[in-house]
Amino acid sequence: MSANNDKGSKGYLLSIVLVAVIGGLLFGYDTAVISGAEKGLQAFFMGASDFAYTDFLHGITSSSALLGCIIGAALSGFLASKLGRKRSLIMAGVFFFLSALGSYLPEFLFFPKGEPTFSLLVAFNLYRVLGGIGVGLASAICPMYIAEVAPSNMRGTLVSWNQFAIIFGQLVVYFVNFIILGDHIAPAIQKVAEGINQIMNPAEAQWMIETGWRYMFVSEAVPAGLFTLLLFLVPETPRYLAMTGKDAQALTILAKINGQSKAQEILADIKATVTEKTEKLFTYGWLVIFVGIMLSVFQQAVGINAVLYFAPRIFESLGMGNPMMQTVLMGIVNITFTLVAIFTVEKWGRKPLLIWGSLGMALGAAGVAVTSVSAALPPVVAVISIMVYSASFMFSWGPICWVLISEIFPNTIRGAAVAIAVAFQWIFNFIVSSTFLPMYNMSLGSMGENFGHAFTYGLYGVICILAAIFVWKLVPETKGKTLEDMSRLWKK
Repeated sequence: MSANNDKGSKGYLLSIVLVAVIGGLLFGYDTAVISGAEKGLQAFFMGASDFAYTDFLHGITSSSALLGCIIGAALSGFLASKLGRKRSLIMAGVFFFLSALGSYLPEFLFFPKGEPTFSLLVAFNLYRVLGGIGVGLASAICPMYIAEVAPSNMRGTLVSWNQFAIIFGQLVVYFVNFIILGDHIAPAIQKVAEGINQIMNPAEAQWMIETGWRYMFVSEAVPAGLFTLLLFLVPETPRYLAMTGKDAQALTILAKINGQSKAQEILADIKATVTEKTEKLFTYGWLVIFVGIMLSVFQQAVGINAVLYFAPRIFESLGMGNPMMQTVLMGIVNITFTLVAIFTVEKWGRKPLLIWGSLGMALGAAGVAVTSVSAALPPVVAVISIMVYSASFMFSWGPICWVLISEIFPNTIRGAAVAIAVAFQWIFNFIVSSTFLPMYNMSLGSMGENFGHAFTYGLYGVICILAAIFVWKLVPETKGKTLEDMSRLWKK
């Protein structure tokens, strides 16, 4: 064995991680594609003659993918354990692909094209749920896959690339939607009576109503197809192979990544932790499961997705010029500070980044809350505060939560435990997203809606402080530790 081979191949490692990271990109792409398509979609179904397409139905349609995300995350542990990490990701890729095609042409086989009906609405939502299942699977298994192939000294950095891919996927689809729309006009929809909306520019927006939203959804088929095909070229994770008795295959992959001598050592460590315990969820006690769940809960409860989803609306209420320009600026900030996490997670550790991120988010949330009730402060203070809040999340809870969820659980319970943790993440994503606007629009006396603005961000600020305390007291530092070390950590 040559010295080069004994050191392993970093290029091989990066190539297989890059394929897994495309799953993160699809995660971001699928959850954000609705932002450009929803007005055209709404206008299309408003043309139905057999039912009234209300704001309530549009809200369900816009968020139906989240239901799929919860289902996919809940199933991910079972599928990852029974089918393996690789085949589960292939299944996710197929779901992404079918969802993209089905959302493009929900009329396929059963309905006449271009005729909106309630049955067609149901079919469309089923396709979106299917894509959501793909997102749920990818959100749980992509970080798990990366963590199980990566050496301990690179694991945090490589798993963090998954978060970067999610944010990048969101930006890509914003750009793709912009290109697709081109010179065409998006529908302007206005409420004319209680429960009744009207399209104010049907002639100018006709292309978007009939065709544009379809192109936006089908654009996902390209990265989804690429992801699915490339997955056939990457190996199963060595930890899954070792747990299913395929030691020779596991050793081959470990040797390619780590070198022959190190591979033997890692395999022996894996086998020791695999055989020492049964694969029951609470084998290592309740605390490890509680920590994993609360990491997911806090990642959403701090309110980040409400801010991201409703950013244009927030900036518009602050009277800060073009809200889309502010949103794009926030997107650039998000990308930049995700890179901060990628390049510091192995140097500074997981806990310091989470704690400092929590405190930064609390400061940003407090800035928005104070600005909402103080006429003396200019709106730019609130904009800067939102940027501080978002940036603090992106170098901490955004990527680091995924890093920790992928690595804190012992080998024998990782699949099931990750599934539970990620399912809680999607449940709280839905809770926070659905409660944000009612809280944000609350009125009280002379304060009016400013009360709701201050209350909402004040609440998120308090949750950020609680998140910092939780990390300080209960979350173990995993920097530099092997996945097998987790078994010994929680065994004590």
